Amino acid sequence: MNLAGMIDHTLLKADATQAEIAKLIDEAKKYQFASVCVNPAWVSYAAEQLAGTPVKVCTVIGFPLGATTSETKAFEAKDAVAKGATEVDMVINIGALKDGDDNRVMQDIKAVVDAVSGKALVKVIIETCLLTDEEKVRACELVAKAGADFVKTSSGFSTGGATVEDVALMRKTVGEQLGVKASGGVRSLDDMKKMMEAGATRIGTSSGAKILEGGQATSSY
Repeated sequence: MNLAGMIDHTLLKADATQAEIAKLIDEAKKYQFASVCVNPAWVSYAAEQLAGTPVKVCTVIGFPLGATTSETKAFEAKDAVAKGATEVDMVINIGALKDGDDNRVMQDIKAVVDAVSGKALVKVIIETCLLTDEEKVRACELVAKAGADFVKTSSGFSTGGATVEDVALMRKTVGEQLGVKASGGVRSLDDMKKMMEAGATRIGTSSGAKILEGGQATSSY
């Protein structure tokens, strides 16, 4: 199995410098990761540096709180694709989900799906650490109904990251219809294998290089 091809090599901290982004990109080229996942401000740079390689450019939308408007998320996604992103990881409206306003949540996701109109994969961050199991299931069902491609556990910026239990629940809910991305706290090869066994088809981590080299990383994402 191509483990590297399942990793979104990630650097989303606010103070990331160009030198750090360049290192991320170099590692992605070396290991042939699925993508680099960077904040929108770095999409153009990453796209330029990765031109002609199989590594995709992934970015985040409405990140990390999910509390911007649907119109803002749609614009942000469209702008990111115009600048070279081919995968976008958006955060749902978590408060609306907790309010039971399922239509609002679904329309929020659909706004981003429609904005990229087949030009980019859409992964939807449901922020599992803030949800009950019932809310996780409902969120996954709404992601599927909205036409997104993946459901994703976490932003890596909230109270917790991916757990094996959450990944298994998400996979059970979406079946084979969608991809499942585990992110936040995947720091070792053992962590990654456990997530994959639970049903993850993509791993978001800032520790991709260390994982493939068999090391243990300390980063929270």
